[in-house]
Amino acid sequence: MDNNFVDYVKICCRSGKGGKGSNHLHRDKLTAKGGPDGGDGGRGGHIILRGNKQLWTLLHLKYRKHVIAEDGLAGGSSLSSGKEGKDEILDVPLGTIARDVETGEMLCEISEEGQEFIIAKGGRGGLGNWHFKSPTFQTPRFSQPGEDGVNEWKVLELKVLADVGLVGFPNAGKSTLLSVVSAAKPEIANYPFTTLTPQLGIVKYYDYKSFIMADIPGIIEGASEGKGLGLRFLRHIERNSTLLFLVSADTSDIFEEYKILLNELKKHNPELLNKKRILGISKSDMIDQELEEMITKDLNKRLRGKNKLPFVFFSSHTKHNLQELKDMIWENIQE
Repeated sequence: MDNNFVDYVKICCRSGKGGKGSNHLHRDKLTAKGGPDGGDGGRGGHIILRGNKQLWTLLHLKYRKHVIAEDGLAGGSSLSSGKEGKDEILDVPLGTIARDVETGEMLCEISEEGQEFIIAKGGRGGLGNWHFKSPTFQTPRFSQPGEDGVNEWKVLELKVLADVGLVGFPNAGKSTLLSVVSAAKPEIANYPFTTLTPQLGIVKYYDYKSFIMADIPGIIEGASEGKGLGLRFLRHIERNSTLLFLVSADTSDIFEEYKILLNELKKHNPELLNKKRILGISKSDMIDQELEEMITKDLNKRLRGKNKLPFVFFSSHTKHNLQELKDMIWENIQE
């Protein structure tokens, strides 16, 4: 099991405090009592999220509970401003969402390389005393203190960005397919719920082309109501451009099982039904040619009109029709 896949972290963000303004009065060899020349304090450091497409997981933040940015420095004489506190930049994978722990409000979604968002603003620096002078008040001996930074808990969640999401009941052969078509090595066993974290695999296609396939843990009936670990996993499907429904060839009613899976997605988020879909009938080495022809006839009848859907029989073990399946997915993604 890939325990390095971390898709949820909670961090305490403390941004920097602003430096205080200076209340210096100008003095030099020729001037004994000059006017105010105190500079402003520097702002405190921000805490910033930055998109980084080299990252796949939030693992590097899992053990970093506290993120603290530098305080700004105080202003100096001769109108010199204090130095700004250094920002703390957290690189995160594309598809990361930040939320406020208290309110649950979504602050941002990082979806592009290099995109930045301030999740905790540094305090503003205080104004130096020269800001407060006026014709009637020529030597203000006061300045502003710096503003405090914030100290808040934030949650970062990752929605996997993949081209194809595998949808199927536990044991439909999703992990096996992923291990055969990509270099991913998911844990495989013939009991349900082997896959408890989404597995990503890069599937090589012709001429250096490739696409990313995500095995999303088994959706069980009732997953959308939060049964099992359903909701957390369904979240990952939201970002896939194509959904590959997998139903095992030895299922008593393939069309019915597909409808149940579809219904689960609909209950979770009806928009998921707008995604392109393919039906893959796995483990086809378990049925003979005659049965396959009967099922094909039945599906051709039932997958028409609004249920129209391309489907393919394949076997991860014998590699039967795997290339056809890849071609179908590739066409779908390119459209």
